[in-house]
Amino acid sequence: MFSQQSFDFLALLTANNDREWFKTNQSQYEDNVRTPALKFIEAMQGPILTLSPRFTAIPKKVGGSLMRPQRDSRFSKDKTPYKTNVGIQFRHFQAKDVHAPGFYVHVANDECFIAAGIWHPESQALNAIRHCIDENPNGYKKALVTLKQAGFELTGDSLIRPPRGFDSQHPLIDELKRKDFIAIKPVTIEQVCSENFIDLCTKEFEQTRSLMAYLCFALSLDF
Repeated sequence: MFSQQSFDFLALLTANNDREWFKTNQSQYEDNVRTPALKFIEAMQGPILTLSPRFTAIPKKVGGSLMRPQRDSRFSKDKTPYKTNVGIQFRHFQAKDVHAPGFYVHVANDECFIAAGIWHPESQALNAIRHCIDENPNGYKKALVTLKQAGFELTGDSLIRPPRGFDSQHPLIDELKRKDFIAIKPVTIEQVCSENFIDLCTKEFEQTRSLMAYLCFALSLDF
């Protein structure tokens, strides 16, 4: 599905990140990046359904699991128009946007990784997760152990000070400070291009299942 040609195009895009170049070379993008990505998403439909029937793998050019190539540069100093990575999110069926629980695959020349969790949740959802960790810590701690044993690292932004309403001496204060709950595991370009990448993603996503179930529980979402 993905191949070295996918990465070669992303490298060319990095060096020629403007609309005119992309328009001229869009057929290469379609052949080497978008089509392989859509085939990957289609192949992941069964594995995602097995993980949880509440998450979706939708192989559509627009409005599905494949994130659009255009960047939102309105609030960024970087005004380049296109992303130089492929982002794929298998999100919860009740989700409205990317700021919701999901399984994620990131493909780029500078880094490739598999991830699961929730990124930049809005304040109400973030508060719900924090209160769930405070009131139901055991399930969360078990999820952390599973992730660590599988080689995942929980990452993302965190507050400098304790969130409002939580004691600075709370035993899980570092977890409560989190603004993102994303478990990430790096993979190589060779792994992304291999025939076994579907099996690899399926196996790795299985290791994140306890975290995803916990986040859904915290947000009163079905899992």
